[in-house]
Order: sequence, then C-alpha cells, then structure tokens
Amino acid sequence: MTLRVTSADGTRIAYDRKGTGPAVILVGGTLDDGAENAPLARLLANHFTVYNYARRGRGASGNTPPYALAREVEDLDALIATAGGSAHVYGASSGGALALEAAAAGSTIDKIAVWDVPYVIGDDQWPRFNQYLADTHEADKAGRDEELLELFMRLTGGSDADIAAGKQHPMWASSVALAHTLVKDAEILNGYKIPTNRLARINQSVLVITEGPTTEPQFAGLPIDFFDRAAKAITAAIPRTERHTLDGQGHVVAPELIAPVLKTFFNQ
Repeated sequence: MTLRVTSADGTRIAYDRKGTGPAVILVGGTLDDGAENAPLARLLANHFTVYNYARRGRGASGNTPPYALAREVEDLDALIATAGGSAHVYGASSGGALALEAAAAGSTIDKIAVWDVPYVIGDDQWPRFNQYLADTHEADKAGRDEELLELFMRLTGGSDADIAAGKQHPMWASSVALAHTLVKDAEILNGYKIPTNRLARINQSVLVITEGPTTEPQFAGLPIDFFDRAAKAITAAIPRTERHTLDGQGHVVAPELIAPVLKTFFNQ
C-alpha cells in the first residue's frame, strides 16, 4: 500500500486506490491487514474507484495509542474525505461491525454492505465468549500475542493439533503480528453484543450478506447458524436492509462471487 491519509489524531493510514467511478471503501476484518480484500478490489475496480486500506495497527498503517472505536471511525472518515466526501462501504467480519458503527455515528456513507459480522446471538454461546474476553484481556496486558492467537483459534473450534499445525504454517508469524488486533476487534464488536440501539439510527441502505451453514473445521466450536443468527438480528435492528446468502462459502468469501453482488447493490 503506497498511499497514505492522515487521521484526526495524526495516525497515518495506508491504502491503495484502483479504478474509476463511484467510490467504494473496503474494510478488512479479523487478522487482515488489507491483503484479504485486495483481489476483490481488483474486480470492483472495473466499475468503481476502490479504496482498500490497512486498519490502524495493521500492515503499513500507524498505531497511535490509546485505542478506541472512535479512532477507527475517524480513520474511515479520513478515507471517505479522500474519496470525495462520501462513499459506499463494504466491511467483512469485524470490518462490517466497524462500517455499521461509523454509519450510526454519522459518517457520510452512501450504501453499506457487510459480510459475516460475528455478533453473538443466543445464550448458548456466552459462557465461552465471556471466558475468551477475560482470557484475552489478561494475555493482552502481558503482551502475549501468540497466546491471543491461540485463544481465538480455540474459541472458534480449533484443537491443539490445529494450533500445532498452524505454527508450522508460513503465515503463522504474520498472524501473531496481527494478534493484538483481536482485542481491538472485540471492542469494535461491542464485546460481541449487538448494539441494537445504535444500529437503529442507521438511515442508509444496508446489504447483510452471510455464508450458508458454517461447516469449516476451524469453526467447529460455533453453531452452524452462527453468522445467520447475527445477520437476522442486524436486519431486524436497521430500518432499511436487504439480505443475501452465498451458500457454500467459508468465512473468507470468494471475491469472484461477492463482487457481482456488491456491484448490483451499489449501483441500484
């Protein structure tokens, strides 16, 4: 990412810009420094001016303390200003929650599309998520980034064998480098509790997209309708929503499948 924009607190945020047409900003999710959305940016650039950025503390972006949700909203606002003062926004996973929080806070967003926002819906999940939040708080205070990553993998259903295999993967070191953002994502996600009252303030059209039943082995610890539960709650909370499901996808959606969905929605 070769371009930079300065956020309200002076933090430099790295981004790429591709294409021409209406502005679309891509907001990355869990353990993503912008690389995950790069293939999607290339596809959307045939129809839009696409801004793909590294959220603060990720990739080439700065990380000015203290952290707060409001600072990440300001980062997005800085991108929106660079894009001409308004933009469509697509957010994946925790990036979807950030897009919704920004809209609720009054950011000048046109339309919003979100993918697999992981709010926790249902009493059956809260004991393990509350334990995860407590454990990550302690690990973060102690600076144990690798432990943060292991805790997250166990939360979603990873076994000791999965973690051991992950440590042999070439991407393990880069994931550990981003593990500190897991605690920040929990803040973006309001401690995983859907902020119904704030979402009700969103006036924009919102497209809520999810995968079908969650069957990936690394998500074996979650109900198969985990993301669908959240999507239904988001749809109920926001006045103007559309719902779409891409069956057969995992949490990292194929860019060639979601790109036409976004193109149609943003061009309506």
